[in-house]
Amino acid sequence: MKHDPRLLESARQGDIVAVEQLLVLCRPDLRRIAQSQCASSVDPDDAVQESLLLIYRRIGALRTVAAFPAWTFSIVRRECHRLLRSMRGEVELPEADHPVFAYNDRFDLRRDLAAAIQSLPEKYREAIILRDFEEFSISEIADQLLLTREAVKSRIYRGRQMVQEYMQD
Repeated sequence: MKHDPRLLESARQGDIVAVEQLLVLCRPDLRRIAQSQCASSVDPDDAVQESLLLIYRRIGALRTVAAFPAWTFSIVRRECHRLLRSMRGEVELPEADHPVFAYNDRFDLRRDLAAAIQSLPEKYREAIILRDFEEFSISEIADQLLLTREAVKSRIYRGRQMVQEYMQD
C-alpha cells in the first residue's frame, strides 16, 4: 500500500479533502486486506466500511506517515475479528497454552472463566477481551472502541470486578 506522503500528511493534519481522497485511494487495498483477514462468515465489505470510518475518525492520531500501511492493516484485521465475534455472540478463548491459563490447566476453571466473560454486558466483555486476551494497550482499545483512555480503564476494571463476582458465586 503506497500513497503520496503529502496527501497522507495533509489528511493527518485535518484536511478533509485530503482525507476523502485518501479513503478513496486506499479502499481497494483495504478490501484486499479484508478478503485475506476476514473469516468466510464475515462480509469483507462490512469490515472495509467500518475500517474506513475508523481511519476517517482517527487519521489525526497517526504518529508518522510511514506507519500508515501497518496502521490500516491493523485496523482492518481488528474489524474482521470484531465482526466475527459480534456475529458469533461468543467469547473466543485463547489456546490452552496462552499465558492467562499458565497457572492452572483445569478445564472446569477455563469453562467457568469463559462463562463469566460471556455473562458480561457487551461493553465490558469487549474491553476485557481486547485487553486480557488480545493484549491490546489501553490506547489501542480506546482507538478501537472510540472511547477515552479513562472510559476504557473503567470498563476493564468494572468488567474484571463482575468476573470476580461471577467466579465467587
